[in-house]
Amino acid sequence: MSKPIGRVEIITGRERRRRYSAEEKVRLVEETTRPGMTVSAVARLHGVSPSLLFGWRRRMAEGGLEAVRADEEVVAASRVRELEAKVRELERLLGRKTMEAEILREALEQARLKKHALRLPSPGPGGSR
Repeated sequence: MSKPIGRVEIITGRERRRRYSAEEKVRLVEETTRPGMTVSAVARLHGVSPSLLFGWRRRMAEGGLEAVRADEEVVAASRVRELEAKVRELERLLGRKTMEAEILREALEQARLKKHALRLPSPGPGGSR
C-alpha cells in the first residue's frame, strides 16, 4: 500500500523555483548535521534536492573558512554587486565632472585670448589717431 501524500506544493505563475530564506537554509543544513540524519533524508523530508543541500553546506563551510582566513566579516555577494554598481556610477559621474571641468578650462582660456586680442591700442597723447 502506498503512503498518503503529506504535502503538495503547486507553483503558479512564471517563477519555477522556490526561494528559501537564509534562516531556512541554515536550519536545513544544521538538520543534516544531526546524528542519524543524512543529506538525502533531510532532502526527502523537506522536498528539496540533495544537490541543493550539498551546495548550501559547501557554501556555508567555504564562507566560514574564508572569514577565518581573512579575519573579516563575510559579505553577501548581492551586497558586493550592489557596492560595485555604486562605484561604477560614481566613477561615471566623476568622469563626467572631469570632462566638464576640462571644457570650462578650455573655454576660459579661449575667452582670455579673445579678450586680449580685442584690446585696442589707446590713443596717443594728442587725442587722435
